[in-house]
Amino acid sequence: MPQTTGALVERFVYALDELAKAPSFAKPKYQTDVYQEANRLIEAEQGLENLYDYAHRFEETGVFQDGPWESAEKLQPPLVAGSLKAKGLPMIIEVLSELRMLAIAEGKSTNQNVSPKVAEEFLNEVMVLNLNLLFPDASESSRIEKHENDDKAEKLFQFLSSHLSSSALVQTLIDEITRLTAQRPIMIKRIVSMINMAKQMLNQESDEEDREELKQFIAAIEGPSPLSAKYKEIHAYRAQLKTITRSDLISESVALAKSMRDTGLVAPHHATLIRFLSKQNPGLLVYALSLNSKGSANLEENRELVIQLIRASIFPGTRQAIYGLAMMLERGILSHSPVAPGLRRLVELDIRPDVRNALYATTNTGEGVTANSILVAGTIQVLGQPLGVGQGFNPTCQAARGISLWAQHAPGFLLEIIPRAARDGDLDFTFEGTPIHSKGLKGGLAPELDKELDPVSLVLVPHLDKIYSEMMTRVALRGEDGHRWVNPAFYGNWVQKGFSSVFDPITGYVLDYSGFVKLFYATHHPEYNDDYELIYPNPVGIFITNVHGKLLGLHAVSITRIKKDPQGEERIYFYNPNNDGSQNWGQNIEPSVAGNGEIEGESSLPFHQFTSRLYAFHYNPYEQGDAYAVETSIVQGIRELAKDSWGKDYTWV
Repeated sequence: MPQTTGALVERFVYALDELAKAPSFAKPKYQTDVYQEANRLIEAEQGLENLYDYAHRFEETGVFQDGPWESAEKLQPPLVAGSLKAKGLPMIIEVLSELRMLAIAEGKSTNQNVSPKVAEEFLNEVMVLNLNLLFPDASESSRIEKHENDDKAEKLFQFLSSHLSSSALVQTLIDEITRLTAQRPIMIKRIVSMINMAKQMLNQESDEEDREELKQFIAAIEGPSPLSAKYKEIHAYRAQLKTITRSDLISESVALAKSMRDTGLVAPHHATLIRFLSKQNPGLLVYALSLNSKGSANLEENRELVIQLIRASIFPGTRQAIYGLAMMLERGILSHSPVAPGLRRLVELDIRPDVRNALYATTNTGEGVTANSILVAGTIQVLGQPLGVGQGFNPTCQAARGISLWAQHAPGFLLEIIPRAARDGDLDFTFEGTPIHSKGLKGGLAPELDKELDPVSLVLVPHLDKIYSEMMTRVALRGEDGHRWVNPAFYGNWVQKGFSSVFDPITGYVLDYSGFVKLFYATHHPEYNDDYELIYPNPVGIFITNVHGKLLGLHAVSITRIKKDPQGEERIYFYNPNNDGSQNWGQNIEPSVAGNGEIEGESSLPFHQFTSRLYAFHYNPYEQGDAYAVETSIVQGIRELAKDSWGKDYTWV
């Protein structure tokens, strides 16, 4: 029978008292009991709060005596993450050490070598260095390196953040929010969590510039116009809309649309306004969506359909679809002949009960929004923001890449497979003349799908994942990289038939690396490929490495463009399905998401840096320039980057 938290506290206090009585030479014997009882409390509800009540006693009783944590002044914030991930005692002692520092920072304990200010600065730096634990992201590195202690560490950082209110941490949060919103992901839960966290930390001591920047983000999700700021309650706001003049309606529309365009975030009031205008004054929708000339023309051409879509899918709980709608109109998607009937079909689709329940879970608002509304809203987002599709915490980059590509270049196909998956629970793809049905397949890369996905991915990924895996299984014994055949069959005729991999298919050794690099330059670099431009996204495979350049695994991305950046350097722009495309890959290779000519949702790297992480690519054999012309110095520089990172895990011949 599990013990109550009170009983666990009593056991911990007893162990702490016994440690306090023990002579110096016998402390290690009693420390172990304290650590074991502390671990039980760490796992218990409100356990950290109970431990913190005794943090002022940790040093005097000898909790850290004769160990690496004994001298608080010598502790280093960058080492904290490693200790929290370690098995056994290091993790427990690290948690106790952080609580000790918090007690010093809040004046509940004193240390002659560490002042409250120094302790607070230490904890702020620890928090800043571990934002991924405070706000878990969906990057490749975090997914691959997810650790058994992460839940405990996350609990610790949530506890620390509730006690700390630091301008340094607020600034870091703002930087993270700015970096993530620049990428315009469809899923914004993590961003909203960070905004709410920063809002709790904001106080009069915060920097004025920080306060103003954060207020913009807070307003973006809570009400960025004077009217929405005054009438926070949606019902009151809706009532006010009925009383204001056309001129004021335009001003309200412009204010909400500007905030949405600036941040990529949508306030619930915006959905209320859009629905109101669709019924009372549809001519003002162009202001509420802040459309460019192309978007305005597309709206005018398809006004009745847009009004139908708004009424069927735009609610406060699905408000982010407003941004997708604006982007969809500016892409001119509604002019594609299959799109209008495809979207209308979703409005009345008979959705399977299991899919319906999964969709309800994405929008837990209690507004009575139907599963069809959620699915239509999600489809609008994917069609409007194809580079905002993310794989979440699933190893399903292949499926996410497919949804993104079809949203860009085959919206009709996407609108064909969504209802088949949602209504029939089955998809079929033809591979080398044989149909493959998802319905009868087991496994896949994500048999237990993490549900933190956009509605379209939630419906499609379970099927796409199994089909892709089945295709790879069928070519497993061919002695070559299966992506050569699977990618064109899975994604469609947009994928070129030429294929090159860095591995020898039989041995797995890296053989002709120089030839691999030169072929990529000859088929992709404008100076060597006879100016053949990329027409469609090219699905390529890359090595994912961490901040130390250590290999984490293989990952699927798509090259979207290759051109000179504003500084005149040749750059590769690419779509990364993990929704956080600006991680540090080591060796000063850090993909950027803004400031180097990226469009929303793209990441980019200088050409040679991207090449150093490449392991497979497709190309057109009839569109290649002169591989021999690629300078030896370029190839050698890329080779050194490769060998000193992922290359350490492979045999080079």
